[in-house]
Amino acid sequence: MADQALSPIEVQPPPSPRKYWTRRGVAEWLVEILQENLLTIVGIDHAFSFPQIYFKTHQIPFDWPSFLKDFHIHWPTDNNFTYVDDIRRGRLGNGAARKGNSRWRRLTEEHAGSAKSVFHFDVPGSVAKSTHSGLPWLLYIRKRIGDKVFFWPFDGWDIPNGRSAIVEVYPSQWNRGFACESRTPDQHDAYSVAAWMRQSDLDGTLTTFSNPCLTPTERTIAGVEGWILGVK
Repeated sequence: MADQALSPIEVQPPPSPRKYWTRRGVAEWLVEILQENLLTIVGIDHAFSFPQIYFKTHQIPFDWPSFLKDFHIHWPTDNNFTYVDDIRRGRLGNGAARKGNSRWRRLTEEHAGSAKSVFHFDVPGSVAKSTHSGLPWLLYIRKRIGDKVFFWPFDGWDIPNGRSAIVEVYPSQWNRGFACESRTPDQHDAYSVAAWMRQSDLDGTLTTFSNPCLTPTERTIAGVEGWILGVK
């Protein structure tokens, strides 16, 4: 976490038997933070949606809220003691009815170049598990905060004045621009995202990254599939 006055610091989880943050813990913390009057931008390192071909294959309306609700029905990974592999192997949920293909990529992943498909499991650098486990928590936050937070770019490309925002990020875009020091790779990814956002806010360029140079057709696609902040 960073602000205009302070460089990024690591926020420790609340005291518990667990050593690290849980997804539930992070979601609950974000709901608390985002209900404050301090304008905040949150970067999350997993996909917020799936490629258009997924919507077509499973006959889901080209509408992000509909997608989140449908996904949650089949992949309830926010339930206690429910893991992505439980659903992948058919022990819980109904993931078999909402599968994708590891060759399917979103437009933003194609533009990013090195970003992997949201359906590419069990490979180094994969975001498939984090995406499938994280999507229900976006729905959780949206239900609890409503219009107080802006999910970019699904709610629009221009983040309104007076609204906090949640955006998708890809740390590999920025993590080489900051000295790693004694941080682990995961810690450094988080640090780099916060540092880059702070730096871009201070120099006034953050708003330019929220409006990438896309054709009208590409913007329509990205309004369904989502977009990675900073990808051109």
